[in-house]
Amino acid sequence: MIDRAISLPSKSSFFLFGSRQTGKTTLIHSRYQKNIWTIDLLLSDIFFAYSKNPSRFRQEAVEKIENEGIKTIFIDEVQRVPALLNEVQYLMQKYSCRFILTGSSARKLKRGGANLLAGRAVERKLFPLTFHELKDHFKLEEVLHFGSLPAVIGRSSSEKMDILSTYAHTYLREEIQSEGIARNIGGFSSFLDMAASQSGEIVSFSAIARECHLPVRTIQSYYEILEDTLIGFRLQPYRKSLRRRLVAHPKFYFFDLGVVNAINKRLTGEMDRQSFGRLFEQWVVLETYRLIEYQKSEASIYYWRTNHGAEVDLIIEKHGEIVGAFEIKSTPNIEGSHLSGLRSFREENPKVPCHVISTVENAFEIDKVRILPWQKYLSAISGL
Repeated sequence: MIDRAISLPSKSSFFLFGSRQTGKTTLIHSRYQKNIWTIDLLLSDIFFAYSKNPSRFRQEAVEKIENEGIKTIFIDEVQRVPALLNEVQYLMQKYSCRFILTGSSARKLKRGGANLLAGRAVERKLFPLTFHELKDHFKLEEVLHFGSLPAVIGRSSSEKMDILSTYAHTYLREEIQSEGIARNIGGFSSFLDMAASQSGEIVSFSAIARECHLPVRTIQSYYEILEDTLIGFRLQPYRKSLRRRLVAHPKFYFFDLGVVNAINKRLTGEMDRQSFGRLFEQWVVLETYRLIEYQKSEASIYYWRTNHGAEVDLIIEKHGEIVGAFEIKSTPNIEGSHLSGLRSFREENPKVPCHVISTVENAFEIDKVRILPWQKYLSAISGL
């Protein structure tokens, strides 16, 4: 079993959010094995029983705690029956019992006014597997092609394609819609195709709205759905500038490259140089985002772009100070022409360390810009 990097509370209750198939249930069962009662709300009989009568859960929990010595109660996919959280709060107040609450959608809880336990439970997020977690299983081209959901690791190419195609076309299109989040099925499906094709790029809500023949506000709400169901995140632009007008629109990154390729129907065939470069840039940003989340670091990530087109892929800021500016290049042959964005950035931020993250084997320097192998970069940010 792959050892996950995420740190979970040893004694206190917590929510663990993550998109489907990131390994939430497996993780909980591997780390918490004694005196635990598991409730799986994906099972239809359990779901319908507690949906109809949430107080039944409280009655059964009291029996488990008082008569069977249960110390931990694990509710899987808790967003399916949000009313259970009122019962959880009651039980927390009366008993010294820990609750582990997992879910693939925080939307129903946060936007539906569910009881989030008033600070009695901390929140954690689980992502697809990182480079550090995969260790000897890691192969860059395979991860760029098939992503790193636990279900695809160690499988044949045909099995990976089946898993990812099912994920993209069953879960994303049907299950999200079945939750009543997106009512216009055809419109949401068209949006999903467009959003996946532009993963890692600056989002233009109006342009996507025109392509999908939908209102701009609908497109904005669809992106919110992807965020709330942890299918992706926005990378905001860095906007602190005294002299330049900077781009104000965010970029959007899907949470897993295999899922992106499945939606884009790019799971078969060889990966060309352009696709490799685009996916490599996305992967570095995803790894950075995951590592910072797992470390509970106070660092934030952005991208930087001027209205004239000068751009830096990644800005890392911590406690109000820029830790570094990073350009991401998939080629091992880094030249001065690759540094134009960093040079523009450095004109206004001369003291900020500038780097290029690349597939080079050894670090070196060009014009005071440090060229780093991606492995060295990921090791360095692990200490943020």
